[in-house]
Amino acid sequence: MSAANMAGLQRGSVAVVGAAESDLGQVAQGTHPMDLMAQATMSALEDCGLTLKDVDGLFVGATQVRMGPMAFAEYLRIKPKYFDGTVIGGSSFMTHVAHAHAALQLGLCSVAVIAYGSTQRSVSRAAASPREFNPFESPYRPFMPSTAYAMAAARHMHQYGTTREQLAEVAVAARKWALMNPKAWEKEPLTIEQVLNARMVCYPLTVRDCCLVLDGGGAIVMTRADRAKSLKRKPVYVLGTGESLSHANISSMPDFTVTAAKESGAQAYAMAGMKPADMNMLSLYDAFTITPILFLEDLGFCPKGEGGRFVAGGTTAPGGKIAMNTSGGGLSYCHPGMYGLLVMIEAIRQVRGECGQRQVKNCDVALAQGNGGVFSSECTVIFGSENTL
Repeated sequence: MSAANMAGLQRGSVAVVGAAESDLGQVAQGTHPMDLMAQATMSALEDCGLTLKDVDGLFVGATQVRMGPMAFAEYLRIKPKYFDGTVIGGSSFMTHVAHAHAALQLGLCSVAVIAYGSTQRSVSRAAASPREFNPFESPYRPFMPSTAYAMAAARHMHQYGTTREQLAEVAVAARKWALMNPKAWEKEPLTIEQVLNARMVCYPLTVRDCCLVLDGGGAIVMTRADRAKSLKRKPVYVLGTGESLSHANISSMPDFTVTAAKESGAQAYAMAGMKPADMNMLSLYDAFTITPILFLEDLGFCPKGEGGRFVAGGTTAPGGKIAMNTSGGGLSYCHPGMYGLLVMIEAIRQVRGECGQRQVKNCDVALAQGNGGVFSSECTVIFGSENTL
């Protein structure tokens, strides 16, 4: 959906009314990704008091399921009026929110479910997300996607003086948040020294700079704002969305230090009528420690090149200047291949005020940033409470 098309979307005209994860971590033997999608979908519907009979919009993105909407509709035994199987990596689900927003606003469906599931830990990442041969990159045998993100990190270090210690701050802050999340995979504290001394994956990234490899899934339920008010849960309104594609392969990325979040974020801010200072919490895709650093810059929270220095000293940790990745993120909570749906679920729960020990005080606005491929697709969603309408 282009920026021109999104200009027709009305701020706050739709809301998320249900949100849930599936089982996370390492799931039972024989579990299929669609089992996890269904588990999350049924929980999300129960969360808002709706049933499968109400669902007439279906949005599915997955790497282990061919023709996702068709397969999942058959699994659920429903016949949706509107469906979308867009797959652009981990940002797919933010794109689904924008597309569901349009479909709901136009009356093409009345209740939309966005779902995802992955068993990448059980079957191996290689089997869950096989790599396509690229004649310009594959002969060099990169360890993808880690090599691609390591290149971006190394360039940022060279160009702006970012240090490995600053990268490590991102992982340490995420772990501190994870220790307050009962569902997080990681249960032990983490120090900067432990990040730096961990096994090197691809310089400058150690294994602690890289996301978890886990099974899991999630689902959210969306409907129009007028209907949302009559359901079980406090609605979380979609205030702004933005989408931007940059490249497919890292060798074609125009600038390793600038992502398309610059464009997607600008679109979302414009639609929401907001600016970075209005955000109460950030849920930024953190497949690697360099990714949220670049997003903080490109989304306007600090100048270009200052991301490393911005996160130093616990700025994004509990008690810091800005709450970021309060679930523990892909680094310490869960990363099931394409992580964007879980990025949004945490933002939604923060706006609802449901996060217990890690709850951000007076959280009326949350920004969720999705990232797909190797900084290839960037999609932004801004969520708000009723107070923001």
